[in-house]
Amino acid sequence: MATGIAIGVALGIPLGIALDNIAIGIAIGIAIGCGIGSASTKKK
Repeated sequence: MATGIAIGVALGIPLGIALDNIAIGIAIGIAIGCGIGSASTKKK
């Protein structure tokens, strides 16, 4: 979960700049990051 948030913030900042709304970018990034994190956790 913490990894997902870290990924989310890293993805979210450039996404937020592109969307001209960093808060939305980070929110989307965290959702993607947590999705990746939970998917990789389930595979193990």
